[in-house]
Amino acid sequence: MSLLCFSAQVYFFVFSLSATATPIYDGVTSTIAGVSHRRWIQAQLTARGNPTVQNVTNVALFNPENVTKELNGIKAKFANAGKVLAGVGLNPETHPERGYPKFNPPNFLLSEASSSESAAGIIGVPPVAPGSGAVQMPLTDEISGSLDILYYGPMHFGNNQTKMQIDVDTGSADLWVPVQCRNCDQEQYDTGQSSTYVGSKNKCKIVYGTGQVVGTLAQDSVSVGPIGVDKQTFCAVHKVSEDLNQEPNSGLLGLAFGSIAQSGKPTFFENLLAEKKLSASIFSVHLTRLRERGSEVCFGCFDPTRAVGPVVWNPVISRTYWSIAMNGLSVNGTESPPANLTAAVDTGTSLIYLPTDVATDFYGLIPGSATAVQYGAGTRPISYLYACLAGLITRILGFYTFPCDTPFSVSLILGGQAYSVHPTDFNLGRTDDDSDNCVGGILALGNGFPPDLAIIGDEFLKSWYSVFDYSGRVGFAPSVNNK
Repeated sequence: MSLLCFSAQVYFFVFSLSATATPIYDGVTSTIAGVSHRRWIQAQLTARGNPTVQNVTNVALFNPENVTKELNGIKAKFANAGKVLAGVGLNPETHPERGYPKFNPPNFLLSEASSSESAAGIIGVPPVAPGSGAVQMPLTDEISGSLDILYYGPMHFGNNQTKMQIDVDTGSADLWVPVQCRNCDQEQYDTGQSSTYVGSKNKCKIVYGTGQVVGTLAQDSVSVGPIGVDKQTFCAVHKVSEDLNQEPNSGLLGLAFGSIAQSGKPTFFENLLAEKKLSASIFSVHLTRLRERGSEVCFGCFDPTRAVGPVVWNPVISRTYWSIAMNGLSVNGTESPPANLTAAVDTGTSLIYLPTDVATDFYGLIPGSATAVQYGAGTRPISYLYACLAGLITRILGFYTFPCDTPFSVSLILGGQAYSVHPTDFNLGRTDDDSDNCVGGILALGNGFPPDLAIIGDEFLKSWYSVFDYSGRVGFAPSVNNK
């Protein structure tokens, strides 16, 4: 019988823990980027006291439109995740990071902190790899109500340096822009203005969580600021699905590994590495919370003004998605049953998605939580009970609610370390004006996905400055958003 049929357990361990990084250890002092866990925890508790846990009573109404759109679209984006993570049908690995020295982020505990966000950084040291060999791409946050939808920024195409607004997505590996697109509402790339543009008849079709694009492969010079690639392959899109046509950006930059590029060609970042255009084989991502300006991707660099603590590294499991080990979740320090998950870290996804049994175990730690059938999660109670008894339902797709005034803290356990999720990001809003229930930002994937797949989106990344290292690891440092 499914674990969902036994999800009525109630836990009353409601107490406050730090909302900053709280590494888990069994009495042995291990290290985070060369820094003692114990020293880091003590320093944070001394400096900041006891941060606020989830207890949001004055929240907006939940608007299911954008979330439902993403939830349904995730099925398409990760439709082949099982095969991808099993190594089936991948492009050959090129390892463009070879020849680069190991990246070492600054040691925050040995630096004197400052509250000002100057060009030198809040820790009083210059950014790693400044100037030549590094470039910062400013991002705009598209906000809908209380939800950060997507982050996009300027890239330049062609020898005439046409500026296009491009979505950044670590969950895919293709670059595309609209070219003579029949149904595109956004700004298009006028290839007639570039003498270096080379088209082809090779078709490309790219499927994402919120739609798909169709076009032909092309090459041209592509750059971010002063750093670029002269002959970058991208999809010159002639048609987009209606979902993508509603977005403010005019294209998308895939930053996952080229092994999953549907074009079969190296990614923009991989070409930068292969041509030794960068000082380090990393890019770092800072995502703001409900602020239109201030987000960025730092190519070849680490911006210490965006972090307030040391980097914790997680080995990459598969050089396809930026996939890392996820061991479970916790509520107020009480852990859900152990889970052996592969988590894709995806800037192109807004929320957090888990296998249904893992999501149900997690919400079982929050008193008063329930599946939100009004948004299409699961079946009606009678038919669901029948299905449970018959052993027919093991996983359902959808939302969960919890009492808005229940105080608790939420963490993801990645590589044995607990990383907090900010309560503002977890709480998606009240179900209606008269309701005491709110919708949670951790959703169930349902059927059609690998049973061990999790997707970690912006809901998590807004609390953690993220470093994507092509040597095969993902690092998280506490974000300046939460200071």
